[in-house]
Amino acid sequence: MESASGDVVELRVHGVSGAGAEQVLDRPDVSQVAGDRSGGFYRVRPGYPGATGAGGVVLEAYRWNDLPSGTAVRTLSLVFLLPFMLSNVAIWMRPATAGALAFKALCRLLAVTLTALYVLTVAGVALDLVAWKCLAMPTCLSGRSWLSWLGGRPVGLRLAVLSLVPVAAVAVIWRLGARPAGPFATFRPPAATEGRHELSVVGRWDRAPLVARLRAIHVAVAFGTLNLVLLVARVGDGGAGAPALLVVTVAGLATCVVLVCLHPQIDSVRAHRGIDRFTRVLRDSSCALTVLVVVVVAADPAPWPDGGGLPGYSVTVAALFATQTCLLLTLWGVVLSMRAGQPEGGARRGYGAPVIASVATGLAIAFSAELVYRVADLLDRNAPTAERLATSPPLPYKWAIFGFFLAVMVALVVGAGTVLLSRPGRRRSAAASVARDFPHAPPEAAPRLRQVEKAVARASFTELLEPLGVVYAFLAGLGMATSAVGLLGVYPGDVVERLTGVPSGLVNFGVTVGSYLIAATLIALLVGGLFAYRTMEFRRYVGVLWDLGTFWPRGTHPFAPPCYAERAVPELSRRITWLVGQGHRVVLTGHSHGSVLLAATVLQLPPAVGERVALLTYGSPLRRLYQRQFPAYVGEGVLREVGDRIGWRWLNLWRDTDPIGSWIFCPHRVGEPSSVAGPAGSVDRRLRDPWDVVVPPHDSVPPPILGHWPGEFDPRFAEAVRELADRLRRAG
Repeated sequence: MESASGDVVELRVHGVSGAGAEQVLDRPDVSQVAGDRSGGFYRVRPGYPGATGAGGVVLEAYRWNDLPSGTAVRTLSLVFLLPFMLSNVAIWMRPATAGALAFKALCRLLAVTLTALYVLTVAGVALDLVAWKCLAMPTCLSGRSWLSWLGGRPVGLRLAVLSLVPVAAVAVIWRLGARPAGPFATFRPPAATEGRHELSVVGRWDRAPLVARLRAIHVAVAFGTLNLVLLVARVGDGGAGAPALLVVTVAGLATCVVLVCLHPQIDSVRAHRGIDRFTRVLRDSSCALTVLVVVVVAADPAPWPDGGGLPGYSVTVAALFATQTCLLLTLWGVVLSMRAGQPEGGARRGYGAPVIASVATGLAIAFSAELVYRVADLLDRNAPTAERLATSPPLPYKWAIFGFFLAVMVALVVGAGTVLLSRPGRRRSAAASVARDFPHAPPEAAPRLRQVEKAVARASFTELLEPLGVVYAFLAGLGMATSAVGLLGVYPGDVVERLTGVPSGLVNFGVTVGSYLIAATLIALLVGGLFAYRTMEFRRYVGVLWDLGTFWPRGTHPFAPPCYAERAVPELSRRITWLVGQGHRVVLTGHSHGSVLLAATVLQLPPAVGERVALLTYGSPLRRLYQRQFPAYVGEGVLREVGDRIGWRWLNLWRDTDPIGSWIFCPHRVGEPSSVAGPAGSVDRRLRDPWDVVVPPHDSVPPPILGHWPGEFDPRFAEAVRELADRLRRAG
């Protein structure tokens, strides 16, 4: 159903809650008028009496919650690609100052090390644990017919056959990274309207050339890492072919490192056939070199050393951990130097980048260590202690698990201490706010007032998450640094007992707990991904990670999940432009992350369209999360440009009880003068939450505390829509 020309259309965009169109429109009977099952526009069915909203606006909703996930397979793939996704987010969190070239190079180098770690982990399972250790022990082969056929074969042949496992693993992420991002690329804005600020490129920037180039480079790194593992194991005792191939492999990896740092060439969205051809040749050469390396390893008649682990593998793992630690430390240094001399405020933000990069790297190392140890436990069942030690993984992995356990435990202790120490101050501030909101509350409302105070105090804890993230990032980096101690052949328990006197048995128990904690985390993510796909209410909490992580284009890691904003933002822009072209005026209403999508959309609207558009945001994280964590893309200048584009027909509704949304320009209360001059000072409107603390005459319970819950049913929301619709009509 289409509305008559001249009507005001209220286009609602939901947040990460995964709400259905019926819930967004607050109407039971809706039909789709544009889009598809993944992302579409809905209106009330013709003939339904509630087709219009406040002020006579025509109701329409954009439902996009299936774009980040969509199917169970895609949702589960997000779990396995979580470190890649987080490393991709980190590059968008840079400070809004100079020095972006070094920052971007470090983020992309860290992403390259994650790809190398992925291959090293699979190679450690297939080549070190199975091909080198298990196949050389009759007790390990007992009862395993799927392995025994390789027992007694030459070592080179075993390694060559089992190298197919990491090759298949590379093929899997290659396929995931190269899969079409749905119909994302088919949606483009109707006209090029680039703004001064970089948020305007989200959804417009055709990332296909960059992603294809990065994908070719990362595939080359993946196969180069596998070649490195095989050749390092062979170079000491093999023929002349292995050293020559090792030189070629190292040269190829060095070329990949140089390429990811060449930003002008790699980032260009225009056709550069030379760089495209070079990256493809590099990828294909690496694949061909892997075939040659496998053949050389299988056919080399030189004897292999006996016992121990795969030669050079433990050193390679520790060297990679040390490299990641150095890159993270350098990234911290670059961020601090970018912040130096800048005034307090959004320009000085940027801590999120090294924090998220540390979390991504720490998770990748923890998952890798856990996979290697779980497979080792599976292979070591019922084996004597001596044989279990002979088939155990390299010590750097044990140190990695120990570091993860320490980082999590200390972070939990610091977090608990922060909660307890900050609680009195947060409660006092909340009590003062509640006292101003309900100055005449009766004595019988005291229990309800305490509940409201607790809700406000809990919501304010969001402000303390950033320093807690810094603490965890520091601990995670320290844990990665200690992994190199494994090269000395000492166990965590022995070192800790020697230095602190803590019994080694207790330390070993902590390592075991850390291992199961990693396994529990991975299982929780898998279960959470499934339930987030199948259960809308569960998605409200778990889907936040996927929706926020896949909002940003793939600018760092090509194997991260596709960016849904490359469809959602142009699709919204196209629909708004079409509605305006039909003679309508449009009130955009965005809840939570929907307000971020609308901000990016407004920056892409042609000027003639922006003159007939108004914006209502509620529960918006634009300032509280995005302006702080993505200062180069969602700074105050960007937000002011959004207001300028629509003639400052913008209202933002926020609540003290909301832990995610907040004010954008000014936190003043209703009736108080704004501390911000100009039209920006009239954007924010604080909503008292709850409406009251006493039971109304028509009800049996007091009004609910809404917090971050959508507020389309709130009369104050309807009043704001009515006001914006009237302003649009007057402007017309």
